[in-house]
Amino acid sequence: MIQLKDVTFRYASDQPNVFEEFNLELQAGRIYGLLGPNGSGKSTLIYLFMGLLHPLTGQVTVDGKDASRRQQSLLQELYIVPEEFELPSMTLADYVTIYSPFYPRFSRDVFNQCLQEFGLPASLHISRLSMGQKKKVLIAFALACGTRYLLMDEPTNGLDIQSKKQFRKVIAMNMTDERTIIIATHQVHDVEQLLDHVLILSNDGGTSEVLCDAMVPHLTEHFSFTCEAEPPAEALYSERTPNGYAAIAPRRPDDEETPMNLELLYAAVQSRKFIVNSGNKLTDTNK
Repeated sequence: MIQLKDVTFRYASDQPNVFEEFNLELQAGRIYGLLGPNGSGKSTLIYLFMGLLHPLTGQVTVDGKDASRRQQSLLQELYIVPEEFELPSMTLADYVTIYSPFYPRFSRDVFNQCLQEFGLPASLHISRLSMGQKKKVLIAFALACGTRYLLMDEPTNGLDIQSKKQFRKVIAMNMTDERTIIIATHQVHDVEQLLDHVLILSNDGGTSEVLCDAMVPHLTEHFSFTCEAEPPAEALYSERTPNGYAAIAPRRPDDEETPMNLELLYAAVQSRKFIVNSGNKLTDTNK
């Protein structure tokens, strides 16, 4: 479990707080989608989880351990795939030999399987790869490390359409009840089918706050996501599209379950039509 308790954080004394007395709890065994506009603190949260950033006040704990202390026993359970990165100029075999010992559960079988899914040979030199190929190598290595927590910042940036499909497949193949995956992204369609839990941040009030903290089954159980010629009268939020009106409405007992429309949900909560808190309780701001 990852917990933030009363966390206040800013990057410099002359800058506003990104978070102020911020609280959040992430459970094990879920794939979280971490969404929000630029500057809402998505990447900041990931680096707080890793202990690479330290809160001014409050505490960040991972499995009860203070993340800022960066204990070896904790670092073995954390892996980050950052949005921007550099890989050393060496063969992939040398890379694995050097870096895999830091992760006691590293699996060469998982690594090779992920490389195969991505269409990459195991015998390659990192310097000869495109940026997209390097990202696939890093994702494969991250999954092979077997850490309890995998943090990914815009992992599908730079991937082509087929590679994004492969990305979803390797994530699904290597998800377990003991692992927690957190994906910070703007590319909602790339991850929509993967997610168990949705976290949506906003910072239009100055400091960041959570507008949606809900399990996907809860969202599809209580809301209908539709596209019709006219929005339903009871719609909580709707917007016009080329195919009609996309809308979110309370799901009635006799309604069939509809797939979550993550882009529509994001737009709805950012417009403050409603919010869903960590207790899966809907607050209708229209009332």
